[in-house]
Amino acid sequence: MSATIPAPRTLTGRVIRLEPYTSEHLAGLYRALAHPEVFAGGYGGGPAGLWADEDAFRERFPAALPTTGNTYVAVLQAGPDAGAVVGSSSLADFDVRREHAHIGWTGWHPAVWGGPVNPEAKLLMLTEAFDHGFGRVKLQADERNARSRAAILKLGATFEGIIRRDVLRADGSWRDSAVHSILIDEWPGVRAGLEARLAAFADAGAVVRLGA
Repeated sequence: MSATIPAPRTLTGRVIRLEPYTSEHLAGLYRALAHPEVFAGGYGGGPAGLWADEDAFRERFPAALPTTGNTYVAVLQAGPDAGAVVGSSSLADFDVRREHAHIGWTGWHPAVWGGPVNPEAKLLMLTEAFDHGFGRVKLQADERNARSRAAILKLGATFEGIIRRDVLRADGSWRDSAVHSILIDEWPGVRAGLEARLAAFADAGAVVRLGA
């Protein structure tokens, strides 16, 4: 199957739906992402990248998105905070000839860490990529970001190695990137694992709340 670039569309799960990003999402994204702990691990170039205020966010967030790809905004589907934006992630860097894609540029409200939001978002985006004929999806994180690296491995991705001096951080230092991937041959097992994790959350009656 030849790879084709997926057109932007809403991807719907049980806990969240992923809506194609528009400027109408900016207010909700600022509320979800403007927390020091989001930047502590490397999001937005690290702690120095945290926006001073919402005006700075509105200027800088769109400029930091991938230029070729689909950026999705995660919106809660149910619970007391249904309709709230909880973050964003992108499926991008499409290389149709090599059948490569990249999931990244991911940031979530701290209240949803460790819950069903990230695995469901990744399940939806990975399904979109592999259903469109891509054979390899890359996921990466700052080499220093143990939490994100552990989350990527928990998805079922394979660690490939470290790219040194890869990305310039907001403080002017250079980031080494820990690179992982999921291949089409591995996808059935990865998908089953993600579906099992989400079923366990559902069986436990997990409700995503943003708190006060």
